[in-house]
Amino acid sequence: MKNFIKEFTKGIIRENPTFVLVLGLCPTLAVSVSVVNGIGMGIAATFVLLGSSLIVSLVRDFIPDKIRIPCYIVIIATFVTIAELCMKAYSPVLDRALGIYVPLIVVNCIVLGRAEAFACKNNFRSSFCDGLGMGVGFTLALILISAIREFLGSGRILGHTLIKGFEPVFVFGMPSGALLVIGLLLGFFNLLKNRKT
Repeated sequence: MKNFIKEFTKGIIRENPTFVLVLGLCPTLAVSVSVVNGIGMGIAATFVLLGSSLIVSLVRDFIPDKIRIPCYIVIIATFVTIAELCMKAYSPVLDRALGIYVPLIVVNCIVLGRAEAFACKNNFRSSFCDGLGMGVGFTLALILISAIREFLGSGRILGHTLIKGFEPVFVFGMPSGALLVIGLLLGFFNLLKNRKT
């Protein structure tokens, strides 16, 4: 049980895909304009991470080494297609907001990296915990970045005004604002990490 908790929490804290490994920044920059978009992308990526990690860990002994990466991509693409079709069916507004970034989960280095670095070497229980932890860590990072950008860029979060009379800084709603927020958060988390050691 301790091992499973360790595998789960490492994706949230020690190996957070966004703030520690600095992976998956393309969708992070693109969709973090609002918290709703961040949650939607996080859920889609978590679903793909979970599904692909489980399947890769189950079929790892049957896949020849020479074709393992193409096989992983086919497995990942299957789960991305399921996520995209579900999003189109049940949340077309979110699907339009996320646009091309949902299909691009296929080549997201977080998903492929976890398949190659972890799932192909571990059993399905450990792979499940690792995929879930990485997905939750990515989702929490997206929510934090999105909340900061949405608040500073529009003065609102989830459609609610938090401070009356707050003057939004429109740069935070633009791609340059995303780079600024991510850079400041990376600096902050590195500072915390260096103080602990």
